[in-house]
Amino acid sequence: MSTAEFSLATDRSIEWKSAAPYVLTGLAFLLLFWTPLEMLGRDWWNDPDAGHGLLLAPVAVYLAWKRGLIATTTPRPKLGLSLLAAAVLLRWLSGVAVEWFTMRVSMLAALVALAICWYGIRQVVHWWLPLVLLLLSIPLPAVVLGSIATPLQFKASQMGAALLEWRHVEVFLAGNVIHLPGRSLFVTEACSGLRSLAALLSLGVLIGGLWLKLPISRLLLVLLTIPVAMLLNGIRVFLTGFLVYYVDPALGEGFMHVTEGWIIFVVAFAILGAFAWLLDRAERIWRPA
Repeated sequence: MSTAEFSLATDRSIEWKSAAPYVLTGLAFLLLFWTPLEMLGRDWWNDPDAGHGLLLAPVAVYLAWKRGLIATTTPRPKLGLSLLAAAVLLRWLSGVAVEWFTMRVSMLAALVALAICWYGIRQVVHWWLPLVLLLLSIPLPAVVLGSIATPLQFKASQMGAALLEWRHVEVFLAGNVIHLPGRSLFVTEACSGLRSLAALLSLGVLIGGLWLKLPISRLLLVLLTIPVAMLLNGIRVFLTGFLVYYVDPALGEGFMHVTEGWIIFVVAFAILGAFAWLLDRAERIWRPA
């Protein structure tokens, strides 16, 4: 073997030795968390309430890659391994209890623990936005979703009924059922606005993390998504009732109903963008560059 070939073989051996811990850790991670990861992917693909994860997860991975590693890292192996042990224990306990949300959270906790072990706490702080997006991509338990969706259903029904009365439409509201002359509208869980609220919350976090600098500005933007989503969903219920009463009962379902939802979401996104722009201008005035 020549000197050049020996040097090349040595370099490859060094590269493998340096990469081996990461490769083995990745394989161990997949082995341990494959079941919750697979079920999470299925929920993203099949569950409309979790579909935003199909967008959030790739965006989070891209942002983590884009931000990269900070110049000076201080690995914290003891702290990282302790947190990793806790995450593995949580994975085992949630597996015994068949509790999917906790199982998926343990997967994210294991990623954070590995980042602390290899790169330190500062790196985790540097990656705060991708980690928050990953957390938001995990669907909430059905019990929690139901407890949130029911009040949203009633609130959307009340707002829609109030707007219909304002337009001189005879309305009788019974819970989440709006009775019109010769027709009744049932505000289902799918029409509660929960999906749009989850999507707008995620967009608020993403926009705030990318374009705003101050934590208070980011918090205000995220908080704004809640009343915007509730208000526009009430307007959607009103528009549905208005079209059903004055135009055609068939407009209360099918393609037209779905189109209304998309239009309302685009309007909500525009409002969110405008408010983010105002907050950015306020930051520039408060803290000029």
